[in-house]
Amino acid sequence: MICLWFNFKLLFSLQNLYNMSNYFFYIIIILGIVFYFYNSNNKSKKAIEVLNNGGIVIDVRTPQEFASGNYKNSINITLNTIEQNLDKIKFYNKKIILVCASGMRSGQANEILNRNGIDSVNGGSWSNLK
Repeated sequence: MICLWFNFKLLFSLQNLYNMSNYFFYIIIILGIVFYFYNSNNKSKKAIEVLNNGGIVIDVRTPQEFASGNYKNSINITLNTIEQNLDKIKFYNKKIILVCASGMRSGQANEILNRNGIDSVNGGSWSNLK
């Protein structure tokens, strides 16, 4: 009888451990989602501030993506041609807001521009500027 009780208690505690690991997994997922939205909201605030101060929006998506929807008056310079267009971008002589579909490519473009002495911010998704 004691052995049966011990096995039941062990099984119950293993089940709780399994459930706790599931909760831990869900908590990590929820924290990741919260961080994603907080981070994208932060990018948008900076981008809108720069935009209100006369910044220029450069969309680094492909021409097909750009044609399917874009921020008004934005300029389409794809990520793979950003380095060839550094002189053109410097000529604008204004702070640059870089956007794409999600913020990944605009983040890469932001690093390239900053490395070359151009003042820019990663605006994240172009749809955040609407």
